[in-house]
Amino acid sequence: MIVKTIPSTWLIEEQHRLDCGPFVKGGIEARKIIEGVRYPKEHLVDLTENGINGMYHVGQDKIVWAEDEIHGMPFLRSADILRADLSNQPFISRKQVAGNYLFQCPAGATLITRSGTIGRMAFMRTNMEDTAISQDVLKVIPDEEKVKPGYLYAFLNSKYGIPIITGGTFGSIIVHIEAENIADLPVPRLGAVEDQAHELIQRAANAQVESGELRKHAGSMVNEICGFPERLAPAARIFAYSSANSNDVLRRLDATFHNPIAQQAEALTKAANGIALSSAGVLGFESNRMKQVFVEEGYGTPFITSGGIFSKTITPERYLRNQLLGEDKTWRINEYDTLIARSGQVGGIIGRGVWADSRLDGFAASPHILRLRPTNEEFPPGYVYAFLCLTDVGYQLLARTAAGSSIPFLPLDTVLEIKIPTTPSLQQRQEIDELVKRSGELRKQSQELEKEAVALVERAIEGGGR
Repeated sequence: MIVKTIPSTWLIEEQHRLDCGPFVKGGIEARKIIEGVRYPKEHLVDLTENGINGMYHVGQDKIVWAEDEIHGMPFLRSADILRADLSNQPFISRKQVAGNYLFQCPAGATLITRSGTIGRMAFMRTNMEDTAISQDVLKVIPDEEKVKPGYLYAFLNSKYGIPIITGGTFGSIIVHIEAENIADLPVPRLGAVEDQAHELIQRAANAQVESGELRKHAGSMVNEICGFPERLAPAARIFAYSSANSNDVLRRLDATFHNPIAQQAEALTKAANGIALSSAGVLGFESNRMKQVFVEEGYGTPFITSGGIFSKTITPERYLRNQLLGEDKTWRINEYDTLIARSGQVGGIIGRGVWADSRLDGFAASPHILRLRPTNEEFPPGYVYAFLCLTDVGYQLLARTAAGSSIPFLPLDTVLEIKIPTTPSLQQRQEIDELVKRSGELRKQSQELEKEAVALVERAIEGGGR
């Protein structure tokens, strides 16, 4: 429970609001700091395109889903805007989006989560333009003749912008913000700092886009060399039936394992001269289930969940007590590991994977994450990741291993039986490996550039314009 003493004048300034939101989240303090600096200030609404109309969300519109990208476009929920990889999103009907332009917004906008967990932000990149965005996201469209988009994002995402935004929430069970709640948010005009911050944010966005293109290229190379189709199924689950020989049924009786899509994926890897991951020198690790005791930074090891690995920003939020980990290193993530979400519902994150770049090196992995670590130079780590995580064949083979009824999970021993193609030559595998590694470096670079931009803005505000 947070207890905070405030002056009575704050109640008057907040128009006699009695809910605690504006007072405990630091919004008033942040606003007063900004108002106290010598820089000129402008209201957010005066810097957006068409005033208040440049701050909008789609509203209550029942979603009409589509099966493929021909009839639909990727749909981004509030959590999705924070992800690095947007290639596996559900599809919303293009016809529906065409009838409601509020689903979309241009590159350079600031996206703010406005329902539930408020105030998480993303910069609208060029590779996000052909997407539809949930009603739980507020879109802030800058007037580029008045303010640089990158600067506006950096300020709003700073330790001064976030508290003011979250302090404008309303609602008791599920909190929200509307454009009107933050329209008068004061934006300091920082002169040359604005240009510098904008350039850093734009470079960060470009690095994310390039990283995505490299991953896409790596997956396409595997598909092309091995003769794999880009997609085996329009959806994670379809109504179908298939037959299986008696030997396979003795291994697994559940239908998911024997579905025709999985059988097709298995046949394709067999045709590509696939061998088991374990035979290719790939080691698998899973963290032991333990009582999780979290401590302050400096007294523990950074901990990450199966959902956290998909974020574009990797920042330690919790630290697992070191004494719990002991000498056993099976919990440890190493750079170049392939990380697989092993728990959840089929069609969600289960079976989806992430490349562990240097930002994740040394993190303690949740028991809901499988770590695959190649040890044979014939099968470089980037190639293993590209096959399993950047092709639909790899994903279908991972998803089929799911066992359990209530909460499916991926058994490590079954995952290591998945066959990886040997058709690509060693040189081709190395080329794919380099694409993946470069993609990981760009992700890290993007995060560092964005962090630098926000820090630059915060230092300028703290300097007070003196």
